[in-house]
Order: sequence, then structure tokens, then C-alpha cells
Amino acid sequence: MKKTMTIKLQVIFIATIFLALSAYAWFKPADKISDSELRNLAQFPEVNAQKLWDGSFMTEFESYTLDQFPFREEFRTVKAVTYLYALRQSDNNGIYIEDGYAVKMEYPLNDESVKYAIGRMQNVYDKVMADTDAKCYIAVIPDKNYYLAEEHGALSIDYDWVFSTVRNEADFAQYIDITDLLGKEDFYRTDTHWNQANITDIAERLAGTMGAELDNQYTVNTVGIPFYGVYYGQAALPMKPDTLKYLTNDAIEAASVFDWQNNKPLAMYDEDKMNTRSPYDLFLGGSLSMITIDNPLAETDKELVVFRDSFGSSLVPLLVSGYKKITVFDIRYLPGDRIGNFIEIDNQDVLFIYSTSVLNNGTTIK
Repeated sequence: MKKTMTIKLQVIFIATIFLALSAYAWFKPADKISDSELRNLAQFPEVNAQKLWDGSFMTEFESYTLDQFPFREEFRTVKAVTYLYALRQSDNNGIYIEDGYAVKMEYPLNDESVKYAIGRMQNVYDKVMADTDAKCYIAVIPDKNYYLAEEHGALSIDYDWVFSTVRNEADFAQYIDITDLLGKEDFYRTDTHWNQANITDIAERLAGTMGAELDNQYTVNTVGIPFYGVYYGQAALPMKPDTLKYLTNDAIEAASVFDWQNNKPLAMYDEDKMNTRSPYDLFLGGSLSMITIDNPLAETDKELVVFRDSFGSSLVPLLVSGYKKITVFDIRYLPGDRIGNFIEIDNQDVLFIYSTSVLNNGTTIK
């Protein structure tokens, strides 16, 4: 009798929990975005005869229930902690933690994608730089996995193949190696990007190779809002936030920046971006298709054209003091075939600088 009563109480308890969660799921307002994952969450799908007939309603409804499940973030954290620490799995959602750094395993290598990316850069060179006096350079930014994968035993691409392929096949540009200037400590712990305060030596090497002189005296500015990077949400693990810092000097502070994508002036650093879903957009407004930077304090007529991904947003300000004008393109958003419509390249320095993660997904370059 006592055993039967215990079973009944257990069933009632479980049923109560289930009904409470179900009621909460149905009546709570749907969340619009996931702050930790930096993405929009699925909303209740539109109900119509066509969607009911072809089954798309149920597919969308399933996505909605998964995204709007009660206490979703808490359950994601429990799952991640269980996977990594209780079940001793090596990663969660392709993210592993090593020495306090959240790292995404870049794997497998897509060699055709890397070669495609090089081909798109070659296309830009052929269309707007060939037969000019432009001096072209290229550099590859390794991701954190390059510095931690072997130690952790994590899967990784053949980075040396990527570096040598870019060096050999992008023969339109002089290759600048920067891998020896970086280490895990130069990247944010919770994010994919490098820390601007730690890459002044990289700016110096790039500028020196291109024949430009930089003012390397900087003021370090610290943003008071905690920075939770993209890996923080993807890993779903409790981690301390990073601190965003940005560097200024006389040239950076005097420079004027213009965003041609949105046809308006742009701040070199905009701390208001810290309150958005993409805090790293603090640097040059994020991934914009075309930006120009004019330096009124320049003691040279040298101009620079940069083709870059998001890593370049924090690098480019460090190059300002060495040039009269810098034009920045992101050909993931502006097709390379259209570059000639916006700039005439004659004798400028031209820098192509891309991360291994973008090269390994080279079809994003247009």
C-alpha cells in the first residue's frame, strides 16, 4: 500500500511539472532573440491551408517549440556541463574549453573553398589592379584553434596547407606571415576575434612591409560593459566575460570615417554598439561593405586599400597614422566585380587580409 502511494505521488509530481511547463510554454510571450546565441528565435508560424496541406506548418511549429521551450537557456547550460564534465565529451556544439578559452574546432578542411576564395581575390586584382602601379600584399589570420588544437587533441584543419596555398597561388600579392606574432592570449576568451590591444605588433609588421610608418603611441580605452562573445552563447557554459579595449592616438582621433553602405559618417569606435547583439561592431561599425578613412594629420600622400573580413575592423584603425586615406572593402557583401565602380586604383598599397575560418568557407566571398 505504501509503495503504491509512493508511485502515485511520483506520477502526480511528474505530471504537475509537465503541465506547468506546458502551460508556461503556451502562455508566456515568445522571446524574439537569443542574447547568448546572437540569433533570432523562431516565432509561431502562420496558419493557412497551404502550410497545413504541405506539412510546412508542423516543421515551423517544431522549430518554434524548440526555440521557445521554457527555461531553454538554463537547460542548454545543464546539457553543456553534463556533456563536457560528467560525460567527458571533448566539445559541445563544436566548442571546447582549453585554458579558459572557448575555441571552435575548425574542421574539416575545404580545400576547394580556400582555392575559390583565392580566385575571388585574383578576380578583384585582375579587374582593378592589373597593369597599375598598385603594390599588393596578402596575409592570413589563424584562428584560436591553430594555437590550441594540438595541445587539446582537438580536430583541426591543415593550417600549414592553407598558408602555403595562399602564399603560392595568390602570386599577385606579396605574402606577409603574421602567425608568429599571435598566440591564444591575443584572442578574446569568449569570442572568435583578436584583441586589438594585443595586435599593435601585427599592424607594425604589415605597415613596415608596405613601407608605411605608424605612430605606435596609443592610449588604451576600456569599455565598462562586459563583453560576452559569440562562443559564450554557442558553448552554453558559464564563463567570465571579456573586457573590450580600444586604442587611440592623435591620428585615429582626428580621422574622419564614412560608411558608404549607409551613406553616413561613422565613428571609428562606437561604444553604443556594446548594447547591441554584436558588441564587436564597436570597431568601425562591424562588417560594412565599404568605408573610407581620411587622416588630416598625415605626413604622407600614401593611400591604402584593404579587403578584409570582420578581423579587419579592429586592425584598420591601427594603420590610420601611416596613410592619408584608407579605403576598406568587405567583398562578402560587395561583389568584387563592382569594386571598379567605387574606386580607381593606381599606385595605392593594397592589402588582402582574411581569417582561416573565412577562407575555409570561401564561398562567402563574392
